[in-house]
Amino acid sequence: MLEETHLDLKQIENSDHKFRLNLINSLTGVKPANLIGTQDHDNLNLAIISSVVHLGSNPPLLGFIMRPKHEVRRDTYENIMSNGCFTVNCVHTSFIDKAHYTSAKFPKEISEFDRCGFTPEYKDGFDAPYVKESELKIGLKLKESIPIQSNNTLMIVGEIQHIYINSAHLDERGYIQLADLKTAGIGGLNSYYKLEKIGEFPYARVNETPDFNHEKTASTH
Repeated sequence: MLEETHLDLKQIENSDHKFRLNLINSLTGVKPANLIGTQDHDNLNLAIISSVVHLGSNPPLLGFIMRPKHEVRRDTYENIMSNGCFTVNCVHTSFIDKAHYTSAKFPKEISEFDRCGFTPEYKDGFDAPYVKESELKIGLKLKESIPIQSNNTLMIVGEIQHIYINSAHLDERGYIQLADLKTAGIGGLNSYYKLEKIGEFPYARVNETPDFNHEKTASTH
């Protein structure tokens, strides 16, 4: 049997800062890597985010978490609050290095598009830049900014206005073929992974559930 490590809250709180940061950020496993595109009157901003989540399909909503805005300057947050829209752009395995370095603390007047080698793209009059190199782009309108009092973060909620995807990666059922799209995932703060599809199952119904206990018992004989 493998040895099990146990860390209680006191041990976690008293651990080395970097160890704690890496540990807690790794607990939720691999998360989708996305680039958030925003702009104000003078500058374009691009930031890598690993917290984009589905919130509902009708209306179509996505959300993501912003760290405490009082700790450092948050250009992404200020831009979204200013013009009310933003883009979410899939990070592909072919450009994870460039995407990662958008997290560097560039001065406000320096665009991550320019410094990290991405091309801003505008479509259908939407007032926020997409990443041209991405094959899955989403344009969203700000719906609300929800404060999370436990750690002074914010959940930014946006309603999907536009979706652009390479047609080869969208099937007739509406499923996006993420493995073929070569989407990248983030584990912890700076480890990147590629996706591999390992199975597909029908909608789960109680009367169709396999007898897993029976299968386990049978396999022991």
